[in-house]
Amino acid sequence: MAKNNPNNAIENTPTRLDKWLWAARFYKTRAIAKQMIDGGKVFYNGQRTKSGKNVAIGDKVRIRQGYDEREVIIVALADKRSNATFAQTLYQETDASIKTREDNALARKQGILFSPASETKPDKKQRRQIRQLKDRI
Repeated sequence: MAKNNPNNAIENTPTRLDKWLWAARFYKTRAIAKQMIDGGKVFYNGQRTKSGKNVAIGDKVRIRQGYDEREVIIVALADKRSNATFAQTLYQETDASIKTREDNALARKQGILFSPASETKPDKKQRRQIRQLKDRI
């Protein structure tokens, strides 16, 4: 029988990847975690895997969520969802992952600043000019 420590962390008990992702609060439900794993958004030790794969401490998990991609190392196992502070103790994000995410966020922010959307729709004359430019290319 597995011993639970006060924070619901399980030691030396096999935990499914979808349950661990749900307990670590990467996804809101286990069903969404399973869909993301099956859809190729989650890589376990550099490979696509099934949602029933048992995870182990020290393994790397790469997770794509929207524009962000995180690479985390499993520090503790849990199959029950708890509060967010406990969930953050289940993994440690790599330094390279943090730097990449910050760089990508800055690039997205700068891209929006350098090409802002116009405040109004183009009028008839501007639409003609846009069509002429597109036809030239």
